[in-house]
Amino acid sequence: MVTISEKSGDGGEIIRTAYTGKIFYGWWIVFACFMLCLYVGSVVMFGFTAFFEPLIREFGWSYTQVSFAASLRGMEMGIFAPLIGLCVDRVGPRKLLFAGVISTGAGLLILSSTHSLWTFYGAFLLLGLGAGGCLNVVTTSVIANWFRRNLGKALGLMSSGVGLAGLFIPVVVFLIDSYGWRTALVILGAGMWIMGIPLLLIVRNTPEECGLRPDGDGEGGEGTGPVHKKQRGDLRFRDIVTNRSFLILNVIDLTRLAAATAVMVHVMPYLGHLGVSRTTAGLIAAAIPVMSIAGRLGLGWLGDLWDKRYVMILALFCMIVGLCAFAFPANRWLICLFLLSFPPGWGSMNVLRASYLREAFGKENFGTLLGITAGSGSVGAVIGPTSAGWVFDVTGSYHFVWLGYLGVLIIGMVLIFYMQRYRC
Repeated sequence: MVTISEKSGDGGEIIRTAYTGKIFYGWWIVFACFMLCLYVGSVVMFGFTAFFEPLIREFGWSYTQVSFAASLRGMEMGIFAPLIGLCVDRVGPRKLLFAGVISTGAGLLILSSTHSLWTFYGAFLLLGLGAGGCLNVVTTSVIANWFRRNLGKALGLMSSGVGLAGLFIPVVVFLIDSYGWRTALVILGAGMWIMGIPLLLIVRNTPEECGLRPDGDGEGGEGTGPVHKKQRGDLRFRDIVTNRSFLILNVIDLTRLAAATAVMVHVMPYLGHLGVSRTTAGLIAAAIPVMSIAGRLGLGWLGDLWDKRYVMILALFCMIVGLCAFAFPANRWLICLFLLSFPPGWGSMNVLRASYLREAFGKENFGTLLGITAGSGSVGAVIGPTSAGWVFDVTGSYHFVWLGYLGVLIIGMVLIFYMQRYRC
C-alpha cells in the first residue's frame, strides 16, 4: 500500500491510498465473496434439507408446513432483489454485505430458539433478507465494480462458491447428529459472524476508493491515472429499462430459471418414477450444483473472449441438450449427458447475464438493473416447480413438462439473436 499525491484543479493537493502488489486487489475481493457464497449457500440454501426430519419429529409439523419456510425465503429474496439492487447503487455493496452477514447470523440464532410455527417463519424471513444481502445481486455488483475485461472469470470464480455449497451438506448433518438441531443452528449462526465479519474487512466498494482502476489497469501500474466517473454505456436509467436487449434478457432469465427450478425441485420424484433408487436420485440431485461450476468458470471465461450473446446461446443450447437427455432417458448413460450439459448451461447464465449488463449499460445503475433481472428470474423460479407439479397432478407424467420447457428454452435461444452487441 502506497500514498499517492496529486494536484487538484484549484492547485491544491489530493492524497490517495493505493493498494499495490503482484496480485490485483480485486481478486482478494473475489475470494471474500466466494467464501460468503460458500457459507450462506451451504447453510441457508442447501443445508436446510438436513433440518426437515428433526423439526418434524419434535413439533409434529407437516412437510408442507416446513417446506413453506423455504418458499418464503425464496420469494422474499426475489421480491426484494430490485430493492436490494437499488440500495447497492445508493449506499454501496459493502454496507449491504455487512447487514446481510449480521441478519443471516441473527436469523440462524432465532431459528435455534423456535418453539412455534410463526417464530419459525419469522426467522426464515430474516434469513431470506440476510441471504439476499450476501448473495447474487450484492456480491455480483461489487465484483462488477472491480472488473471489466476479466468480469466473466471473476464472476465465475465467485459464483462457484454456490456450486460447491452442496458438498458441505454432510457437515451440517454431522453437527445436527452430534449436538442436536438447536445447538447446530447456534454454531452455524455464530460461524456466520466469526467468518463473515473479517471477510468484510477485505471488501471495498470500488477500485477508485483504493487508488486503482478496474482490472488493475492504469499508467505505470495499478490505478495511477485519472478516473472518469461515467464510462461508455452508463445510460439513463429510464432508457435502459425500455431497451430491447434489457427486456429480452429479463424474459430469458425468467424462462431459464422456470425450466431449471422445475428440474431441480422435481428431479428426485421424476427419477423415482423411472425406477431409479432414492439414494442414486439424491446423488444426481446433489451433483447438479457441483456440475454447474464447469459452466460458471468455463463459459464465464469464454464470455470475456467472445461476443457474450453467442456464449449465452451456447449456454442455453447446453441446457436444451441436457433436458432432452433428461426427458428421454432410454439408457441410464443419458443421465450422465444431462449432468454434463444442463447444470453447466444453467450455472453459466448467472455469470453471463451480469457480464452482459455490465458491458452493455455500464456500472452506474448496475445493482438496480441486476436486481430487476434477478426479480424476473425469481418469478420463473416460482412458476417452474408449481407448473411442473400441476401438470403431473393432471396427467400423471412429467413428459409434457419437459417438452414444454424444451420449447421455452428454444424460444429463449432465438430471442438472443435480437439482442444488441456491445464491446468493452
